[in-house]
Amino acid sequence: INGHTPCLRLLLEVADNPDVTDAKGQTPLMLAVAYGHIDAVSLLLEKEASVDAADLLGCTALHRGIMTGHEECVQMLLEKEVSILCKDARGRTPLHFAAARGHATWLSELLQVALSEEDCSLKDNQGYTPLHWACYNGHENCLEVLLEQKLFRTFYGNSFSPLHCAVINDHENCASLLIGAIDASIVNCKDDKGRTPLHAAAFADHVECLQLLLSHSAQVNAADHAGKTPLMMAAQNGHVGAVDFLVNIAKADLTLKDKELNTSLHLASSKGHEKCALLILDKIQEQSLINAKNNALQTPLHIAARNGLKLVVEELLAKGACVLAVDENVSRSNGPRPSSATDVQKEE
Repeated sequence: INGHTPCLRLLLEVADNPDVTDAKGQTPLMLAVAYGHIDAVSLLLEKEASVDAADLLGCTALHRGIMTGHEECVQMLLEKEVSILCKDARGRTPLHFAAARGHATWLSELLQVALSEEDCSLKDNQGYTPLHWACYNGHENCLEVLLEQKLFRTFYGNSFSPLHCAVINDHENCASLLIGAIDASIVNCKDDKGRTPLHAAAFADHVECLQLLLSHSAQVNAADHAGKTPLMMAAQNGHVGAVDFLVNIAKADLTLKDKELNTSLHLASSKGHEKCALLILDKIQEQSLINAKNNALQTPLHIAARNGLKLVVEELLAKGACVLAVDENVSRSNGPRPSSATDVQKEE
């Protein structure tokens, strides 16, 4: 750990096993690599320390070297024909870590070796590939290395695609590289919940990514398996920038409802996002939409009033919202309706 090579040399002269492990399953070689102690690494390799030993989490010395970025240590391991496709407990290979940390040179070198092997599996336990990892972390240099390979020019692995990964973290340049290298049709790919990259950008309030996707014909009103559109997702999360863009520039359909029959106005109001609700309400004139009911028979006025959204309530009333609409709590009541505030208190 501390790089005291003379002490290490003395200990190795009497040690039976250079691969002794600590409570975490770490060998001296793993620790020397992790801390970048070149002389210690060289000595341990000279004493034939195992380069492919894994700790209790499945991490090898190569995993550690790439994570910590110690170039000379990694190079010494590669010269020993270390296993390139070794996986940790989560199925992550050194290639995943190289892509995640932006080490394009190592990634290129590792990739050439990995692709030459018969059993080349580049998916971790969740189905994420190095391409997913490079996009999620915004490493354009690694993305370019990966896209040179035919294998990565079609999305495979986890259906939350590399494009989803890029836009959810606002890596617009990575998203643009993907679209240019593969095909513009990827802007409408869906994950296992039916969410498109536009949903991901709206969820994270990344307006520039929304603009990029829509400029390549992304479907602004695409609904996921819960019936939610990108606008609904942005409204529910209170993302004013995304809501403003989707409502005023992208002209998203405000009449659409999710599986619970909530409109984007319902969803914005239910989470107390007044600015988002007002942006949506500004574009609504139809009485049917002003008084739209969800599965609980609640109108936007019910929800806005309950959440104390004064400006939204005022605007709804100005646009003719029905003050006599009853939700399911009242409509299911078997007794007579209260006629006064006193009666309400008695019922409660």
